[in-house]
Amino acid sequence: LMRPLRGCRGRGVVVGTVTLCLAAGWALQTPGGVSLVVPQPNINATVAQNILLSVEYSCRGVATIEWKHVSSWGTTKIAEWKSGNYVNISTVYKDRVTTFENGSIQLLNVGMRDAGYYFITVTEEYGTNTYGTIIVNVYEIIYEDLHFVAVLFAFLAAVSAILICFMWLCNKSLHLFQKKTAHKLTASTTEEIELETIEC
Repeated sequence: LMRPLRGCRGRGVVVGTVTLCLAAGWALQTPGGVSLVVPQPNINATVAQNILLSVEYSCRGVATIEWKHVSSWGTTKIAEWKSGNYVNISTVYKDRVTTFENGSIQLLNVGMRDAGYYFITVTEEYGTNTYGTIIVNVYEIIYEDLHFVAVLFAFLAAVSAILICFMWLCNKSLHLFQKKTAHKLTASTTEEIELETIEC
């Protein structure tokens, strides 16, 4: 028969197990605990818009953050910085990128070439790292369609104005013609009356 442990030995096993679990958790977190959260992994933008590639990282030590852009045009390093220290932004993105302490970056005035995958790597000083990805879709504003509609509208307005002027001229000409024929009719009737009076 097995009997439950009693007394000091039972408490010792429980305390030992709890201590072991706490020590294991502490050992796992202390030299390499780095985490990364990407709240919006998919971003839709239009040309010339500013976008925020938002992330939030946490670690115990000093972290190095690196952003890269991967698209059909190739891979480009955007920026790299150490928390509280230097910020190194590549010359291609020099005037278009703003970095933030939480690891986020803002990309200004996006174009079609900015579409693609954005990879962030957060590396802790102990060598532990974590990764995140954001997909950016960039759409063109269809200026051509708007331009076509504007040109068509202007053309129709011009044609309408010409037709209105033409109708006004026709109406004036018709009135003038009617006045002349009325004047001729009155002139011919007065001639007839004069002739009749002469004959009499």
